[in-house]
Amino acid sequence: MFDVKILSVRLVDGTGAPERLADVAVEAGRIVAITEAGGLTETSANETVEGAGLVLAPGFVDPHTHYDAQLHWDPFATPSNVHGVTTVIGGNCGFSLAPIKPEAADYTRKMMAKVEGMPLAALEHGITWDWHSFGEFLDRFENKIAVNAGFLVGHCAIRRYVMGEASVGEEATPEQISLMVALLKTSLEQGGLGFSTTLSHTHSDGDGAKVPSRWATNDEVLALSGAVKDHEGTTLEAIVSGCLDMFSDEEIELLAQMSAAGQRPLNWNVLTVDSRVPQRIPRQLEAGDRAAELGGKVIALTMPSIVPMNMSFGTYCALFMIPGWGDVMGLDRPQRIEQLRDPAVREALNAKADSPGAGVFRRLSAWGAYVIGDTFSAANEGLKMRKVSDIAKERGQNSFDCLLDIVINDDLRTILWPIASDGDDKSWQMRAELWDDPRAMVGGSDAGAHLDRMCGAPYTTRFLGDVIRGRKLVSLERAVQLITEAPAQLFGLRDRGTIAIGNHADLVMFDPETIASDPATLVEDLPGDSARLTAGSQGVTRVWVNGIETVRDGAATGATPGTVVRSGRDTYTVATI
Repeated sequence: MFDVKILSVRLVDGTGAPERLADVAVEAGRIVAITEAGGLTETSANETVEGAGLVLAPGFVDPHTHYDAQLHWDPFATPSNVHGVTTVIGGNCGFSLAPIKPEAADYTRKMMAKVEGMPLAALEHGITWDWHSFGEFLDRFENKIAVNAGFLVGHCAIRRYVMGEASVGEEATPEQISLMVALLKTSLEQGGLGFSTTLSHTHSDGDGAKVPSRWATNDEVLALSGAVKDHEGTTLEAIVSGCLDMFSDEEIELLAQMSAAGQRPLNWNVLTVDSRVPQRIPRQLEAGDRAAELGGKVIALTMPSIVPMNMSFGTYCALFMIPGWGDVMGLDRPQRIEQLRDPAVREALNAKADSPGAGVFRRLSAWGAYVIGDTFSAANEGLKMRKVSDIAKERGQNSFDCLLDIVINDDLRTILWPIASDGDDKSWQMRAELWDDPRAMVGGSDAGAHLDRMCGAPYTTRFLGDVIRGRKLVSLERAVQLITEAPAQLFGLRDRGTIAIGNHADLVMFDPETIASDPATLVEDLPGDSARLTAGSQGVTRVWVNGIETVRDGAATGATPGTVVRSGRDTYTVATI
């Protein structure tokens, strides 16, 4: 007797093959039968699901998340779970929560609050920080999560563990590098999926200093990258400053050498597509070309949808990272407000935001395109959901002055919704072409991070809804492949990413007529009464993880059948050539 059989469903198996009507059966967490529709009608099962008109796809794989913290208080990985994601990869950007010594916990919490936008109160109240090794960290999730979750070992954690406070401000000695390599190898033996690092100028710790990994020499980075080659089923991930806009020659060389040293694929996040900057794509993909010359493989992650974001002049967000803005935005709130009232300061900030030196952040300077979200003062009553340009016109102001007056009235608490400038037809066509480039892959949600200002988790349902009913830039079969088989193969996930006999039964069933994401909304449901953006799904009727139903009609069932994905046991080594 089967555990579950799904009848007469539109099977899109993740390989890119044409969809077909089929029956699918699951037993003991695995797919055990796939037949033409009607082939399993007479068989018995504990549960029979009628799939008429619905699509059955493999569970979606999100290659870039930061669920390392959230899974401690939210085993369902919301909202990714309701958008069909069944496997998540964490520990990205050099930030993992293990290995860790007790004296580093406070530093780590404050660093994660700053660089990844995880509310400090949630990190303090939602987690018991009493693990030590990477293996002990992974053990916390065994039999307790609703998704499959694998984690990279972060450079910052490794460096802090070995060097302590000296990890910020000092280069490592050869002896310390050897200790870091040994600790990384131990962490990989315990199930770490690989090594991640950040060298990006945007990453500062809770004290405003460069995070530990940014103090590393290239020799240190390459020694740690080389450690992964000795362990089966491992991978690499890195962030450098040029990921935000344009790589330097030195960054391209370093990324390529990292992959070659580790003999593993390296992915980086995120390649933004904007038709106004057509040279960005070929330049960023040069990292893949150089890696291939050295026998490596470098893959750019790129999003297939525009991520809903909110911003605030009061809470750390992308506005704080505009080059030249740090001296003002880094002040405490009263001093910041005082500076933002000054016409000369306003003029200087506006000029810096709209200068070529702002790079990718220059897109933030379209002040008139911002929409006002929540407001908090009588002076701003009635402004919610209005464009700044319209308000400025009524007031006879320029858009930047108008915007600053509004946020100052709210003591900088005003929620701002930037309108994407890269939603034109040409940009979308460029994205479709990029999805077919072997040097790029769909992904980069950052789910689990930047919780109160962005919501990338729904990219899967947004993408599919657009493919089926919107721009239709690729076929449904290809779209499913891009969010299932492709990321599964990059990480070498064993028996996942496609619907095939013997594979794990990670499955998503959805209504193609309605699949979509709800708008993002701000809710206060984190530990410590902290807020985050989240979004429900539409048209996702069922999700199974390892054969157990975890989502029905867009809501979690409460089941926690997820697996901790450990290197070697659950992954195979992916060739770079």
